[in-house]
Amino acid sequence: MTTLLETRYRTVLRLLPAYYRREREEEMVETYLWDVDREVQDQSRPTFGEVASIAALAVRCRLGAPGAPRRYALLGSGVRLFALSALLLQAASAVVSPVLQLTWAFTRGASGRRMFLTEFTGRSTTETVVAVLAWTLPLLWPVAYFALVHDRRRLARYAALGAALPALWPLIRAIGSQAGDAAPPGLPWYETSAALLAWLPALALCAAYHRDAPGARLPGGSPGLVFLAGCVVTGGSLVLLPGVADLVWAPATAFVVGTAGWLVWRARGKDRTAPGAGLALAALGLLLLAVRVASLYPWLHVPGAAALLGGGLGQTAAVALLTLALAVAGGRDLARR
Repeated sequence: MTTLLETRYRTVLRLLPAYYRREREEEMVETYLWDVDREVQDQSRPTFGEVASIAALAVRCRLGAPGAPRRYALLGSGVRLFALSALLLQAASAVVSPVLQLTWAFTRGASGRRMFLTEFTGRSTTETVVAVLAWTLPLLWPVAYFALVHDRRRLARYAALGAALPALWPLIRAIGSQAGDAAPPGLPWYETSAALLAWLPALALCAAYHRDAPGARLPGGSPGLVFLAGCVVTGGSLVLLPGVADLVWAPATAFVVGTAGWLVWRARGKDRTAPGAGLALAALGLLLLAVRVASLYPWLHVPGAAALLGGGLGQTAAVALLTLALAVAGGRDLARR
């Protein structure tokens, strides 16, 4: 007779994909019930640790664990490439932005240095700490990138999660300020999309680069050269076109240049990466497109913002077209394979 505890274990095990349950469900249920007296099984429940362990195993099985069916292997490959590409984009922006900021501040004399320091002084203790963390924690993005490509996965996970933390503060502050207004609060679109751009790659990194996953591999070039190229494109877009640059301009430009280059490289038949690269880059493009549109919306009715709007709308069109092209290319790759 089936006990209530066994039924509960089988319910939790439904988190696992069907192929894994067919092979291991009976063995796992016997293991969980082995040292539990039958008299108390109707009053017992799976522990939190057991449920968490099964949930982690379910994620690992669906993201390309050994012996997984083809669709799960492809999903895992795509999620890993998405995390790596987004990590590279964030890492390049995290290095270029403070370098240009410090260069500007210390080449403008005392006034420039004072203007830079006002970001961290003259505030409450909480705001000062938040400002310092918001300036320093994003520097963990390149740490996470280089740790991942050198197969230091635990360091990469912790660094990515730490680097994504500053993206939560503007969202929390926006929600808090709207909660105090008399009018019904609306969704802070830009803060939400920016937080997703930071946290989805970090969470994808934690989930897809499990202990059974293959190592990180870029579509082309050595990790250092690709990172340097990303920094050059990101910084050049800010230096050459400062009048149209906003917070999204540099990473979106790097995405446009990088994905256009990848499409040309793929068309020449030189792409040897795992399947799913096109769809992974298309997913990153959708995230960037959401941030790009959300950042432009507040400027639509601001006088004198024609240059910024023109550049932003042109960039939006480029990101949208490339995202569509990447989705088509990725779909064709999967159909061929």
